[in-house]
Amino acid sequence: MPRLVANVVDIAQRTITPAEVVWEQGQIVRITPTPDETPTTYLLPGFVDAHVHVESSMLVPTEFARAAVVHGTVATVSDPHEIGNVLGVAGVEYMLENAAQTPFKFCFGAPSCVPATTFETAGATITVAEVEQLLANPRIGYLSEMMNFPGILHGDPECLAKVAAAKKIGKPVDGHAPGLRGEQAAEYFGAGITTDHECFTKDEAIDKLAVGCKISIREGSAARNFDALYTLIGEHPGMTMLCSDDKHPDELLVAHINALVRRAVAGGVDLFEVLRAACVTPVEHYSLPVGQLREGDAADFIEVDSLEEFNVLRTWIDGECVAERGMTTLPRIEPKVVNQFQPRHVGLSELDVVSIRDEQMIRVIEAVDGQLVTNCLELSARIVNSEGAKTVSVLPAQITEDPLPAVDLKSIVSDTGRDILKLVVVNRYRAAPAAVAFIKNFGLERGALASSVAHDSHNVIAVGVDDADLVAAINLVMDSGGGLSAACVSEGAAEVLPLPVAGLMATGTCEEVGTAYGKLDRLVKAWGSPLRAPYMTLSFMALLVIPALKLSDLGLFDGGKFEFTDLVE
Repeated sequence: MPRLVANVVDIAQRTITPAEVVWEQGQIVRITPTPDETPTTYLLPGFVDAHVHVESSMLVPTEFARAAVVHGTVATVSDPHEIGNVLGVAGVEYMLENAAQTPFKFCFGAPSCVPATTFETAGATITVAEVEQLLANPRIGYLSEMMNFPGILHGDPECLAKVAAAKKIGKPVDGHAPGLRGEQAAEYFGAGITTDHECFTKDEAIDKLAVGCKISIREGSAARNFDALYTLIGEHPGMTMLCSDDKHPDELLVAHINALVRRAVAGGVDLFEVLRAACVTPVEHYSLPVGQLREGDAADFIEVDSLEEFNVLRTWIDGECVAERGMTTLPRIEPKVVNQFQPRHVGLSELDVVSIRDEQMIRVIEAVDGQLVTNCLELSARIVNSEGAKTVSVLPAQITEDPLPAVDLKSIVSDTGRDILKLVVVNRYRAAPAAVAFIKNFGLERGALASSVAHDSHNVIAVGVDDADLVAAINLVMDSGGGLSAACVSEGAAEVLPLPVAGLMATGTCEEVGTAYGKLDRLVKAWGSPLRAPYMTLSFMALLVIPALKLSDLGLFDGGKFEFTDLVE
């Protein structure tokens, strides 16, 4: 029988004891103290990412697992609504099928909001009946984040039916309620919703904790709320968890939940409460089949070098060593490719924003680095004469015998001097006009970037300094059937990372995908973007359920009023 002597960390008993751990057939059979031993390493339960969209790593589940185990992660609570928005229930089944090929412990949810809203074009709808069927599957552990919090607050029958279906069979319901406070928070979580990962201030989190909601403290590639929230771990024991939500492959190569554990301990939070949040609370909340380093438990544990640095030396799942000293032992499995993508080339004229005035105020999305929320600005537009000296006849509201004379058409364009760039969303499911708006804080001085990862409906989204670069970047994604791209016509630059699995995931390894993504990331930063994760930030600029101003394939959307709004003031 395999055995190992180390300092065993018992989170529940708050002890650290030199001991020999023995396991057989995937189960711990004995833990025996060895007081005469002086081991230098530590054993503790494996880490759990309490809320993540695997698709956002751009890796299929088997490849995500191969990367995550290196950092001591043995399980995730995974919401498959990204692929659900593209392929419906078939997308969820794809994730289950692929994940079944690895010992990593994925807990997938039944997507509650596909599509997230009716104000965008998705590839599929998941009905109440389909949610009920998914929840009946023992491999589905919970109802995924209820993003339509206005629906819960206003008593939408479909939203309430999905929550009721999960409650009926005793499966938890994840929340998604950015900025919700006070009575509204109490009403939303009182409907039976048990968690939230969208808090971006401590006061907001405390409001939600007060009504019994567990807080998943998020630190992803774009949304980074750890610094604002991590002290809650010690202040509200057993009510916090750690999650990434969205993690790009270049960052997953470097670290995962282990980095958050290290930061929390370094920040002065009690060691055992940090480990409780990282290893225990998600297992208890979601009834995960993950061992807790006790006799009789599944042999899921990790060996680390210290309880300050948490450098992971080895990871075991069901008694199998799946990672050792920075390398996974899990085999590479070639994934099946599934997709729903109707490519078409976009032309320059589609992106023209016409004005007949020399001066014009417009609504501009203000991106906030490290946050999913945006602001709505009202700024003066940069207006130039349209190429080709086009003209248009402008008629008065009441047709008269004397129509107004023809006037020169003018165009509203990007203004790099004030960092106001053109933002475009193009329907990837059928031919339709492009939606165009403007955004601040992407910082590009040249070039454009585009992506078919655009939460949550995953149409093609792009931002750039001029129409030629935008068209080039968008058409690179179209030609690849989905992917990330960067283009600068003046420099002859044209780079693309294909994402053939639903336009969301690649078929390569984390190293391959991370390297390709890193090249794109460096390129757009060289063109001026100061954002920490430009592609991840771009992917959320179509997420209508996060205020304040976003752009769907159908138009500019006011997230506060939950309705479309005009670009022009």
